[in-house]
Amino acid sequence: MTRDEAVLHYHIQTYGCQMNEHDSEVLSGVLEDLGYARADDAAGADLILVNTCCVRDSAEQRILGELGRLKRHKYKNPEVLIGVCGCMVMQDGALDRLRRRVPHVDFVLGTDQLHRLPELLEEAQRCDQIVVQRESGEGENVLPTDLPRRRVEGIRAWVPIIYGCNNFCTYCIVPYVRGREISRPAEDIVGEVQRLVQDGVREVTLLGQNVNSYGRDREDDVRFGDLLSLLNEVDGLRWIRYTTSHPRDFSLDLVDQIADLDRVCEHFHLPVQSGSDQILRRMNRGYTREEYLRLAARIEQKTPGASITTDVIVGFPGETEEDFEETCDLFRRVRFDGAFSFLYSPRSGTEAAKYGGQVPDEVKKERLNRLNQLQYEISLEKNQTLEGSEMTVLVDGPSTRDPRVLRCRSRTNKLVLAEGPEAYRDRFVRVRVGRAETFQLRAEILNEDG
Repeated sequence: MTRDEAVLHYHIQTYGCQMNEHDSEVLSGVLEDLGYARADDAAGADLILVNTCCVRDSAEQRILGELGRLKRHKYKNPEVLIGVCGCMVMQDGALDRLRRRVPHVDFVLGTDQLHRLPELLEEAQRCDQIVVQRESGEGENVLPTDLPRRRVEGIRAWVPIIYGCNNFCTYCIVPYVRGREISRPAEDIVGEVQRLVQDGVREVTLLGQNVNSYGRDREDDVRFGDLLSLLNEVDGLRWIRYTTSHPRDFSLDLVDQIADLDRVCEHFHLPVQSGSDQILRRMNRGYTREEYLRLAARIEQKTPGASITTDVIVGFPGETEEDFEETCDLFRRVRFDGAFSFLYSPRSGTEAAKYGGQVPDEVKKERLNRLNQLQYEISLEKNQTLEGSEMTVLVDGPSTRDPRVLRCRSRTNKLVLAEGPEAYRDRFVRVRVGRAETFQLRAEILNEDG
């Protein structure tokens, strides 16, 4: 059998956020419509796609390293096509870096050009130099909502509701690589969720760089809270999650609205980034520490038992010890269930990269360690309040460390570990919490729960 007659295989390596994971599902669907079959690894693939992230320089360097390692694979199999897509390729200067550091890459695909993949593959097969499709044509609809998708099997699904970002936080590259905000029509989203439920999905996670901005670019009156209300009425859907929220756009009224929606999970991920008003202004976050504290208090009042998690950047340019202590104080007052803490690193192309007052690395690391220790204590204390309680969880599947133990998630997005058979995968079960740990709960399964 010749190569042309054989089934071609593809492999996608995905880096970054849930939106990139979703984009990889779309790319898989497009390729399988073309007749490609999925390969478990790059070694068995005729086409390798690297779906990239560029939020941090460390991520970009890791991706460039992986692309470099693929050079040997290309040398052994010259007919293999290697493509790069995702946020990294949308940066200024990205093409020059790719041509210089990984000249064996065959093509580059922009974040809003997924529908162009078939024609790009044809051109890359004919051409002996890198082929680029990054920009949309003028007036072109870039929403990839009518493209096929190959979802990972299971009862969970990601559903994008808004693309792009208008916030321009001074440290963030996302608005430059994902473009301005474009909301999907509400009827399209509801229809997609209804079809997913018919296919067996019971939990959806709504995606967007800022889901709270949903609908502001549209002429109809459906905003994020209204969309949640519509989805709350979808028969057969059990849990609704969403990410990511921006505190500036998360109104007190939205908290009240969510409190009345029984299918919306009681987990609020609200990236605070800093507890200092001075730093928040330099970040262009658009809210004050007091406004954030009022939002957290309203959540606690309206949704008792909800979990609040956050992101924080330590060592932003100009951050003093007093600024950092204000962040620690905010952590003590809000008492987050968990936090993703990051050292600030300059990102080329952002405003903050030009700022003076860069904090020395050793100071940043010492502050990060202090903040993490504080959060670990709070996380453990909050988890300990759940000892002896019962809750419903959704089973992900067996733990990689011990196949006898199942990894589960609660409505509040707590990681729950419980012994049980793999047959419980993708099922809701009722558990009783036995022992609380800093990052997880140990529990026993009582029975299935619907």
